[in-house]
Amino acid sequence: MKKIYFSVHSYNSWQRKTDKCPFHVSLLYLFFTRKKISIMKIIRWIIRIIAGSVFIFSGFVKGIDLSGSAIKFEDYFHAFHLDFLHPLAFPLAFLFPATEFLIGISLLFSLKPRIGAWGFLLFMSFFTPLTLVLAVFNPVKDCGCFGDALILTNWETFFKNLFLLALALWLFFDRKNLSGLYPSFYQWGLLFFYFLIFAGLSAYSYRHLPLFDFRPYKTGTHIPDKMTVPPDAPQDEYQTTLIYEKNGVRKEFSTDNFPWQDSTWKFVDQKSTLIKKGYVPPIHDFSILRQDGMDITDQILNDPGYTFLLISYDLSEANHIGLEKAWRISVFARDKGYGFYVLTPSGTNETNKLMEEGFSFEFCNTDETTCKTIIRSNPGLLLIKEGTILGKWHYHDIPDPEVFSGDLLSHQLTVLQKDSNTWLGLLLILGLLLFAATARLILPAERLYDR
Repeated sequence: MKKIYFSVHSYNSWQRKTDKCPFHVSLLYLFFTRKKISIMKIIRWIIRIIAGSVFIFSGFVKGIDLSGSAIKFEDYFHAFHLDFLHPLAFPLAFLFPATEFLIGISLLFSLKPRIGAWGFLLFMSFFTPLTLVLAVFNPVKDCGCFGDALILTNWETFFKNLFLLALALWLFFDRKNLSGLYPSFYQWGLLFFYFLIFAGLSAYSYRHLPLFDFRPYKTGTHIPDKMTVPPDAPQDEYQTTLIYEKNGVRKEFSTDNFPWQDSTWKFVDQKSTLIKKGYVPPIHDFSILRQDGMDITDQILNDPGYTFLLISYDLSEANHIGLEKAWRISVFARDKGYGFYVLTPSGTNETNKLMEEGFSFEFCNTDETTCKTIIRSNPGLLLIKEGTILGKWHYHDIPDPEVFSGDLLSHQLTVLQKDSNTWLGLLLILGLLLFAATARLILPAERLYDR
């Protein structure tokens, strides 16, 4: 008890400033002292937690999928006729999520929180009107604010941003009450530490595969199930407009009110407008066509044996070392009686060039967007059995053929378990680093630092 009393006594020197300290420190203070606290302080804590958590999550899920984020920036540039900015897509795909992540860290852990409040407001001041434009004109169907982890409609995104903008304004005008427990250099040091973690995770995910796969083609997915529309699923709803003409004047009528009894009106045309989108399965654009035009999608998805699929959204840009690794796998597959297909939107010029170089793959045609969605690698390798994805490899990680000797299914289940354990250990290490970096926050502090 005496030890606890000492800790409480250490906090008494700043008991009237608890609103300036990180949230978990304030909770400890309240728990030990049972002091009353103002509603303004509670609101300030809640805002910091919400804003910080949202920005950390948003930055993280986009940061571990730089290729997907770059594709989204390219969609924006194309929609707003800014195609000359395409070379900036990849740098922005890293800088924007990194900035979001650091703003979230700043607000949540009180590391230079006043600068974080400025960044929070600037972000929301830019993106709120942008998402209003997206909601009204719909040039891009999905804003991509949470990557592939959480898909929101443009109107949902706009209202979410309105809410966050209100929080940003509150924090900005209340920023004089935001301070940290550390000297300035220590706060900058911690922010740099978190930046290094973010950059490391982003680099690893880019050179291999995203740490977390939020797309519909993740390992373990049974593709036919993701292509199925449930019988009771909502259907598309259309509004039909009938066009009639009388005395050279055309007029539009609804199906409930048109001059069907008036012979002076002549039917001219009709048009249908989609007013409500029905259910769209997670995988709705997956198809495999042979070069002669034959659709072999069902044949591959229903094959009881093992099938390797090499995915390349552009053969002219495919990594050559990755192609060589895949070629060795294809020779192994042929000897074992397994299927091996290359799925690509590239035309005959690119496929013929590869065949002249000795890569005699069986090339099939698949949509470019689908290829980019399936795997963030060019090329990337999939192993499937009866439509279920058993494994995915970035071209850096395509294994030697000997790895697939024996029972492939048993091997892949073992690999999946090892991968699961690896990432569990990695997350544990990151959690410990996070605790170590912020451990001082739960120690007694004699004063606060306003800058």
